[in-house]
Amino acid sequence: MDVVKVQQQLRDFASERDWEQFHTPKNLASALAVEAAELLENFQWLTDEQARLVKDDAERMRRIEEEIADVTLYLLRLADVLSLDLQDAVDRKLRINADKYPADKARGNAKKYNEL
Repeated sequence: MDVVKVQQQLRDFASERDWEQFHTPKNLASALAVEAAELLENFQWLTDEQARLVKDDAERMRRIEEEIADVTLYLLRLADVLSLDLQDAVDRKLRINADKYPADKARGNAKKYNEL
């Protein structure tokens, strides 16, 4: 995915509809949370095994795909409105996580970094 291209498409989409006025960081973060909750609905009440098998259910996968796209679009729009460089942010966070969760200590367990 070309993040810069998608962000420009989202800018154009909002501009054509005069929606920039509504695309405040708070509103976009709220919309992102709502879409993430809609994604989660597809897994609510499933066991871990059932959740692993959703990929075999075409209709559920269609809904999941749409919600993942919605989450992605709101995330990209929020980052754009805040003038964040996502590549830099992701690279920095991966380094932070690597420091917090060294492979030799974190391998095979789900403990939080301060419990390793």
